[in-house]
Amino acid sequence: MSKLFFLKGAFPNEYFTQTADYIASVQEPDGAIPWFKGGYTDPWDHVESAMGLSICGMYREAEKAYDWLKETQLDNGSWWNAYKNGRIEDNTRTESNFVAYVATGVWHHFLITQNFTFLKRLWPVIDAAIEFVISLQTKYGEICWAVDSEKGVREDALITGCSSIYKSLECAINLAAVMNRKRPHWVLARNRLGHTLRNHPERFDRTWESKSRYSMDWFYPVLTGVITGPAARSRLNAKWDTFVREDLGCHCVSDEPWVTIAESCELTMALLAAGDHKRASRLFGWLHTYREKDGSYWTGYVYPKDELWPIEKPTWTAGAVLLAADALANATPASQLFTRVLLIDTAENVKSISYA
Repeated sequence: MSKLFFLKGAFPNEYFTQTADYIASVQEPDGAIPWFKGGYTDPWDHVESAMGLSICGMYREAEKAYDWLKETQLDNGSWWNAYKNGRIEDNTRTESNFVAYVATGVWHHFLITQNFTFLKRLWPVIDAAIEFVISLQTKYGEICWAVDSEKGVREDALITGCSSIYKSLECAINLAAVMNRKRPHWVLARNRLGHTLRNHPERFDRTWESKSRYSMDWFYPVLTGVITGPAARSRLNAKWDTFVREDLGCHCVSDEPWVTIAESCELTMALLAAGDHKRASRLFGWLHTYREKDGSYWTGYVYPKDELWPIEKPTWTAGAVLLAADALANATPASQLFTRVLLIDTAENVKSISYA
């Protein structure tokens, strides 16, 4: 199958259950979800994969993934950059957007399951992780990208990373409301971060080459709700021809003839957030030529050479596919998590909350 088209409310369960099964087949006994069998696990992609499991009703496996984060969380609320075979693989740094993403995953799972017992178990993990992340916010509003294990705080910031944190703070604020915990400083941190992302581009990429050649810097502010409405549509239109190859997908970087499936799925959701359902559906329809019979998806495709590259089928790519499919089909109560901004005030409002 080279193309797949969606009608709202129509989720091809059998087709995508295979994709969730693939993620589960890679999950390790302790709950970690590595990129692929024998690969390493990083906290951000681990959560992306776990969200795919939740979408397809594999709640036990998803909760096992979040419990792995609970068991491996450091005393300061963070996680190391990578783990492998039950051990730390890379302890050179902790990355702020990696740490924050657990809030997005837990909120996503709670929206689908309404499992308050699970939420109570994971709340201390969220609380500690978000406190770590906002401790890295500068007086200008951006959040530093990492803490080096030897050099300390790395005082520069990434547009993509901070945009991801912005969505994670939305989710964390909602989790706090459900738990009836007051965290006004989280709201302030999110407001300050959003202002800086929208109005102060000079606060990003100050000590390295600009990341503007990466497609994520283009669409992540839309995907995560930093930029909405007409401004979101204008932003996506401005660089569509730069980053999108017709019938193939979204480039990872503008100057390489390489389209990647995960970025294409995230752009699908960004288009939905901007109200462009037609292009979102068309883009997502191109991606299933990169699917294998076991439901997995290849990382990307280099079109001048007509070859898949790298020869990897990451679990997080599968997770991104499921998130985009859910967003298009509106199948679960979390389907619009990345296409709408929603903040709740009190626990009393939780019963009526759904992104769908």
